[in-house]
Amino acid sequence: MRILIEEYQYDYEDVCDVLKGFGVLQDVEGKVSLSYVGYFFNPDPDVNDCVFILPKVLLEGDFGKEKVFGHIAPRDLIHADECKELTSEEHTFIYNLSVWIYRAICVFKDHEFDRMDGPKNQPSIVLYRRAPMLGNTKKRRASTFLDVLLALQQWNKDNESFVMFIVKNLHSGLNKINWTRTISKSQAVIQESISHSGRQEVSYINPVNKKRQINFDEELLVIYYSILQHMQDEYGFPVCINVNFPLIKGVKFKRYMNGYGKRRLKQIKYKYYSDKALELWDLCYAFFDRPENVTLNVDQREYLLVKSFHVVFEAIIDELIAGDQRKQLPKELKDQPDGKRVDHMYQYKELTNNDNDDNIYYIGDSKYYKRGNALGAESIYKQFTYARNVIQWNLDLFNDGKKEDQAGHIKLRDDATEGYNIIPNFFISANQNELRAADDIHLIDSEKPEGQRRQEYYLSRQYDNRLFDRDTFLLAHYDVNFLFVVSLYGRNNSSSKAAWRNRVRQMFRKEIQKMLEKNFDFYAMTAHANVHAEEYIKENFQSVLGKVFHPFENREGSDQQYFSLALRKPEKEYEYYKNVKHDAVHAEEARKKIADENEQVMFELKQAFYVAPCSLGKDPRTLTEDVMPIVEPRPHNEIPKQFLTMHYLENYAETTILVGIVNGLDHLHWIFSRKGGKRDDAYNVRLGKDVHGGVVKSRDYVKHAKFVVLYMDGENKVYKAFRVKNTGELSRDQMLKQGYTNPRHDRYFCYFFDEEITLGEFDINGIIQAEKSKSAVYDKGMPIFLKGSEMIKYRK
Repeated sequence: MRILIEEYQYDYEDVCDVLKGFGVLQDVEGKVSLSYVGYFFNPDPDVNDCVFILPKVLLEGDFGKEKVFGHIAPRDLIHADECKELTSEEHTFIYNLSVWIYRAICVFKDHEFDRMDGPKNQPSIVLYRRAPMLGNTKKRRASTFLDVLLALQQWNKDNESFVMFIVKNLHSGLNKINWTRTISKSQAVIQESISHSGRQEVSYINPVNKKRQINFDEELLVIYYSILQHMQDEYGFPVCINVNFPLIKGVKFKRYMNGYGKRRLKQIKYKYYSDKALELWDLCYAFFDRPENVTLNVDQREYLLVKSFHVVFEAIIDELIAGDQRKQLPKELKDQPDGKRVDHMYQYKELTNNDNDDNIYYIGDSKYYKRGNALGAESIYKQFTYARNVIQWNLDLFNDGKKEDQAGHIKLRDDATEGYNIIPNFFISANQNELRAADDIHLIDSEKPEGQRRQEYYLSRQYDNRLFDRDTFLLAHYDVNFLFVVSLYGRNNSSSKAAWRNRVRQMFRKEIQKMLEKNFDFYAMTAHANVHAEEYIKENFQSVLGKVFHPFENREGSDQQYFSLALRKPEKEYEYYKNVKHDAVHAEEARKKIADENEQVMFELKQAFYVAPCSLGKDPRTLTEDVMPIVEPRPHNEIPKQFLTMHYLENYAETTILVGIVNGLDHLHWIFSRKGGKRDDAYNVRLGKDVHGGVVKSRDYVKHAKFVVLYMDGENKVYKAFRVKNTGELSRDQMLKQGYTNPRHDRYFCYFFDEEITLGEFDINGIIQAEKSKSAVYDKGMPIFLKGSEMIKYRK
């Protein structure tokens, strides 16, 4: 077996014999570099061997001085069987990797164009010619474990009739009674004949069947099909087992793998004389031993190569991380208008709230390069651009799109704070730190000595202390065990992939949350009883912009709102300037600036809010009341009646006054605490001539009402009275945005208040009864319009 490494610069003299007949050219310095991954068989008489081109992720070290496994020069690995530096564990790793690379390329070949949305007429990056098979033409010795697996698979396809002939012979003569053993061992039952002929009949209740001796043809087939089942379970090879033998599985098969298989096959070899049986015995023995003694036909050149393995690695990660969800996302998110194509994108639980099912976009990029390489500035910049494009697409959708287009999509900007939800960004790079397929994916190790260190995250921002900002992004960097993901993809088992996908998505979310908490202090906030939270945020917009976000639901049955506050840790700003920006001179200045800003913001917020530490994603409603009190928002600033302006109705005899009902607490909160930063109080009536209880806006008494008198449902007294500042029409959607509960009509006419006044006390029930007598259509809660001269009649 010959081993070459992708993209390594070989001296031409070292590889000219291995690549003989393949037309590979050297550069001006006499170097040869291969841009393929896979395997091929070179039938040239001087080579006559299998050549494997392994991925460059095995290389480590500076350019031109790379090593494989950290200690073997790639040129010394060309003749792998003669390489004394190669340990048995490393040799086994190469065997396993050869199988999984083959399987991964096969799976990729079958689904190469599935991820492409455009025309599928572009050329394939996979170069493929028929795999090895047994035959009677020119032979070569098998040199890889992969050769044996392929030969085992091919033998099954080519010898179905031979197997069925063996099985038929195995079962001939079964279930015949062994009368000698039955008479001597089984109890007889004697009974009179029904015909009264005097004859007696003897019956045996438990006859003994004939038993055949151990059949070595069957045992060989059992071992063979057990190997095929193992190939399917372990490597994902598509095999067809048409016979119903009791297969060797689990612990028992591991015993065969650990040496018993070779011993047992040697014990039964002398039983076989036919060419087919010996051929099968050779294949089974080679599986448990080494493949050198198996002959394979090479009447044609064999190869399975892929030209750009980074495309295959990207497909592997996308299948394992995103799965079919990628196809469900809008095309503009995957293939962005500026020509950028996102490697990986999916929707999963957002970072700011652990208890709800709201999703956010996760954006990833896979990096396939030599072991230990750092990310380039271009890759980092492109990844941040992906996220900015997603935000802009989302803004356009919700600002200009139709309602039906917005359905099912995530809104990234919060209207209450004008903050932006955190979009998780990540890189995944291939690494092979150990010689096994370990289920290992983790943030890269940033604790290595200088020169080997890589950053575990990258930061992009416009402002130093605004996490909830459209221009702030933190980008995590993960390493994944290369052999593990290649084997998981090559096995092509949907349940295994789904289980790993779910686990990794949860891990990504938790790790990114931890990364954010290393860089920011998180708090929960809720407004004091006398503070309108959204009004405060609007009035102090510049000081809280990008620091405050509203990811939580209100307290059950209340309008109490909860906000998340994120403040940059001063010591992390110091580290960022010193270690990333390499600006130790200004590091302390940056730390002090953040510390002073945090102190000022916290002081101002605590004048209007209860503020308590609360980790990212934790619902503040779960905090104890001593740190996050339950607050009943005051619907209106209470002004003692003696301080209200008194308006005498005698001065407003011809002025229209609206008498309106307050239908419960939700209605009361809408009147005095409308959402969206509205600073004036308002009362609404239904609009429309044909609407039950509706008014006609063109009527003078409707649009020119100067006072509104409110009463609570079921109470015979005035709750509050207001002078009207102006009027306006609101649609159903506008009412919903401003917090009105379940509006049932399309349009509403609203009276916006100027100040609270007093007109005196009135008999509300008397007004209602009088209105009922005047109008047959009057129903409970309908608005009543009266002139001042009419209201005087009901004054107490």
